[in-house]
Amino acid sequence: MRIVTATAVALALAGQAAPAAAHQPTTDGIWRMDGYGTVLSIRNGTFQEYQTTAVSCLKGDSAQRTGPGTYTTPDGTVLTVRTQASRDRGSMRVDGSVGDRNLRRIPELPDACTRPAPKGPLAAFDVFWQSFEENYPFFSAKGLDWHALRDHYRPRVHAKTTRDELYVVFSEMVKPLYDAHVAVQDGDRVFAQVRPGTVLPTQELDTKVKKFIVAHDLKDARNLQDFANGRITYADLPGGQGYLRISGFGGYAGDGAPYAAQLAELDRALDTVLNQERTQRLKGLVIDLRINGGGSDALGIHIAEHLTDTPYLAYSKRARNNPADPTRHTRPQPAYVTPAQGPRYTGPAAVLTGGSTVSAGETFTQALMDRPGKTVRIGQPTQGVFSDVMQRKLPNGMSAWLPNEEFLTRSGRAFDGTGIPPHLTEPVFTKDEFDKKRDSAFDRALNVLRNYGGTTS
Repeated sequence: MRIVTATAVALALAGQAAPAAAHQPTTDGIWRMDGYGTVLSIRNGTFQEYQTTAVSCLKGDSAQRTGPGTYTTPDGTVLTVRTQASRDRGSMRVDGSVGDRNLRRIPELPDACTRPAPKGPLAAFDVFWQSFEENYPFFSAKGLDWHALRDHYRPRVHAKTTRDELYVVFSEMVKPLYDAHVAVQDGDRVFAQVRPGTVLPTQELDTKVKKFIVAHDLKDARNLQDFANGRITYADLPGGQGYLRISGFGGYAGDGAPYAAQLAELDRALDTVLNQERTQRLKGLVIDLRINGGGSDALGIHIAEHLTDTPYLAYSKRARNNPADPTRHTRPQPAYVTPAQGPRYTGPAAVLTGGSTVSAGETFTQALMDRPGKTVRIGQPTQGVFSDVMQRKLPNGMSAWLPNEEFLTRSGRAFDGTGIPPHLTEPVFTKDEFDKKRDSAFDRALNVLRNYGGTTS
């Protein structure tokens, strides 16, 4: 699952002059979000989310005001809410994500939000089905008839359907999607599926692969060092190339640490890895994302900013925005890569990817697609899940997790389902590769970088 943690925005806003804040229209009131099936109530320092469909309204996350326009949830996630030129328009940003969510002021809560929610298995089924019906963008691409599934499964649900039976029904309904951002949660048990032929990037797999890489690919390397709670590894290779392994875009300062702490740890790593001396002498850089469980898209953008001297478009992000029409979306919001302050590496890069490159690992891969200079992708297609994950609560206490966004290239292409393909195909951590103590993708990357001759055009 995508991990979106807390924020540095509160610190930035807290430093603003008080008179400027005083002239901003109040964010108090009721707001409907474009896309996302969400209504917000902001009153007296309390932020309350309502998750809405045509058949339901359930309370979602709540937060308390912690600064001008900022609200912090109990788990430390900080939400930034601002009004726009009109007091009836606004925006909300979840730190660690990219892009804003547009808000429209409405006079009052929908009627369904002011009365008790229906209970029972049938109510849970209807909210579950409707949540996907109104928000999931990819039924057509997946070749799944969601209406036919409702007609097949709903007659199996009745007042005496047990929680275990309902969990099985929900799991069977979403299984054919093979979407790693779709899940059914009931307490500690979670049903989720990855794309066929791929493997979930678990901590166990990450540990196994890292040990293999250190023993074989990096046996003659120098300056091997871990950063960011072990999520980032760097080494200098004998041929003048560098090796940068990133296993996630979160957890840099420990689980649950705010975004500001994650960003600070990342900057400490980048200050060492991409220092002035190294960025000048490197002949090529291998960026290994083959086991990457995702996290914060914003951290990926931040790394990309240390790999260019020229601003460029990383991608544009849009959300499904019509409950009855899956082809309608919010206006795409562009996310740009702007050169970082200080040393930057702008030479050739070989990006290693595979089916265990997931979520923010994929948006980072996408952010490097139009990177100025020589950038080649090697390995296997990524997992094919890019969106932030919506958690939709059900009346019986279970939850459904689903995506509702697309990340678009400059030409308007998305890679949901199929994943981002490599330029050069090589096996990635197969049984045969492990048995023969071989890493074909890594070897191919070194050959490609040597052929580039160390040029930085």
